[in-house]
Amino acid sequence: MPKAKGKTRRQKFGYNVNRKRLNRNARRKAAPRIECSHIRHAWDQTKSVRQNLTEMGLAMDPNRAVPLLKRKVKAMEVDVEERPKELVRKPYVLNDLEAEASLPEKKGNTLSRDLIDYVRYMVENHGENYKAMARDEKNYYQDTPKQIRNKINVYKRFYPAEWQAFTDSLQKNKMEVE
Repeated sequence: MPKAKGKTRRQKFGYNVNRKRLNRNARRKAAPRIECSHIRHAWDQTKSVRQNLTEMGLAMDPNRAVPLLKRKVKAMEVDVEERPKELVRKPYVLNDLEAEASLPEKKGNTLSRDLIDYVRYMVENHGENYKAMARDEKNYYQDTPKQIRNKINVYKRFYPAEWQAFTDSLQKNKMEVE
């Protein structure tokens, strides 16, 4: 819907706004955020991407950093010129990245607490009788005997030490009852 005639105001120039700072801040906000904290802290906004990465000892183009050897044409020793290595001014970034990469990977996938309790309950009450487990009233999802067996095997694979301790405690309880 159009505006009423004469209701629009003319834009006036803001003389008290620092355009240089405004543009610089807009450029910073528009630049993508670097996820890696080591690289982000060592990044210099005044330099180009290539300059920043070479100072850190990283390659912008992996194809140029590690050139493929051509097998067809063998160059003479005289023709091959070694490029001078770029000076790594920020080696701590590379060292931090290597240290982080050498750490063992965390196990991100775990089983839910409900599934663990379900498996332990079934094994406590029914042992290896999967058909009885399938008929149990706690079998809310109406799993078949094979599905229950697979869930128990997944639990064994994820927590082998806990499974061993659990079966040992069941054996002790059986011996105490008898």
